[in-house]
Amino acid sequence: MSDLLAPFLVQGRSIIFVQLTALCALLLIAIVIWGQFDQRTLDGVAVWVKPAKFSVSFLVHFATLTIIVAVMSPENAALRIVAGVGWVLAAVFVAEMAYLIFQAAQVQHSHFNETTSFHSMMYSLMGVGAVILIALPVIIAWLAKSDIAFGPATQSGIWWGAVISFVLTLVIGGYLGGNGSHFVGNQSNPELVLPFLGWSTEVGDLRPAHFLSLHALQVLPLIGLWADRTDHGITTIWVAGFIYSALTIALFIQALLGQPLIRM
Repeated sequence: MSDLLAPFLVQGRSIIFVQLTALCALLLIAIVIWGQFDQRTLDGVAVWVKPAKFSVSFLVHFATLTIIVAVMSPENAALRIVAGVGWVLAAVFVAEMAYLIFQAAQVQHSHFNETTSFHSMMYSLMGVGAVILIALPVIIAWLAKSDIAFGPATQSGIWWGAVISFVLTLVIGGYLGGNGSHFVGNQSNPELVLPFLGWSTEVGDLRPAHFLSLHALQVLPLIGLWADRTDHGITTIWVAGFIYSALTIALFIQALLGQPLIRM
C-alpha cells in the first residue's frame, strides 16, 4: 500500500513549491492591475513598483526551486526536509510581501525606514527573512548535487549557484542593508536612473551587484544543463562560477567607489 501511495506522497510534500510559484504569479498580476488604478508616487516612483519588483524576484526564485524539486529523484523529493524548506520559505514570503504591500498602501518606505520603533523592528525582521530566503535553498542544492536525476555539470551548477548566491548576497545585501541607502554618493537628480530598474546613472548604486548575487542560482544551473547536453564537462561550472563571482564583486567595488553602472 505504501508503494502505491508513494507518488502521491511525493507530490503532496513538494507541491508547496508549485503553490508558491503560482501565488507569486497571481500576486504580481494583482499588483500590476491595482497599480493602474492607484498611481500615487513615493520619491517620484509609483508606490506599487517595489512590490511588483519583489513579486517578480520571488517568482523567479520559487520557480527555480520548483523545477529543481520536480526533476529531483522521488527519494529526495519525498524527504520531509524538502517540504519543511518550502513551508518556511512560504511563511517568510507571505510576511515580507504583506509588509511591502502594507507600506506601499501607506505611501511609506519599507526599506531603510527607521522613523519609528515599529518600522525599525520590521526592517530588521526583513533582513532576517532575506537571510532565510537565500540560506534554505542551499539545503535543496545539497540534495541535488548528488542526485542522479541531474547530470554532473547540472548538479555542480545547482550547488555552486546556491552557495555563491548565499555568500555574495550575505556580503552585498548585508552591506546594502546597513548603508542606509541603495546609493554610494549624493544623487542630485532622482530622474537619472535606468528605466524600470531604477538604478542610478549618476552615483554608485549597490543594486546591480545585489541583483547578480541573487540570481547565481538561476544562471549556473542553466550553464550546467548546457554543459551536460554539449559534453563540456563540470570544469565549465568552475570557470563560470569564478567569472560570475568576479563580475559581481567588480560591480560591488564599482558601486563602493561611487561609480554608476552606466553614466548618463
